[in-house]
Amino acid sequence: MVNPKIMSRIGKKLIEVPQGVTVEINDKEIAVKGPKGELKQFIHPEIKIEIKDGKIFVAPKAELSKKGRGLWGLYRALVANMVEGVSKGFEKKLEIEGVGFKAAVDGEGITLNLGFTNPVKIKKPEGITFLVEKNVITVSGASKEAVGEVSALIRKQKKAEPYKGKGIKYQGEKIRRKEGKKVVASK
Repeated sequence: MVNPKIMSRIGKKLIEVPQGVTVEINDKEIAVKGPKGELKQFIHPEIKIEIKDGKIFVAPKAELSKKGRGLWGLYRALVANMVEGVSKGFEKKLEIEGVGFKAAVDGEGITLNLGFTNPVKIKKPEGITFLVEKNVITVSGASKEAVGEVSALIRKQKKAEPYKGKGIKYQGEKIRRKEGKKVVASK
């Protein structure tokens, strides 16, 4: 058992393995397979991961290693996200706002018309799916990291501006609005 003075609040939580998900651990890698896909993650040499009774335990190999204690919570969160991703999946929704701004899914990715001379094309990485309904783009997949990265890439193409709110933003994101310049009549 690990010394309670150096315990990670996140790291000490157990990860339940749901029905239909298989976990394989070798020396340097963990592989998680489920209905939504398969994910692999490198395991740092200072972290040990074990499976007992359908639960995954994550702990540092050496109790007194500062680096191992620092990576403990990180690897527990990574493995928990892998298990959730292959069983349920992750998704992010982005909203497009502006006259003439639109998105369309094509064979190899998504095409965005954002008021530039040419449309912006973003290729679809492996394991990611796009869905466009009116002005909402849904990015979904098994890897939380890949979904977040692709969503950020799409949003970066035309961030919502603070005066009229035109651009791309995450669903539910609040854009701080600014007042425009005021015209003052001179005497």
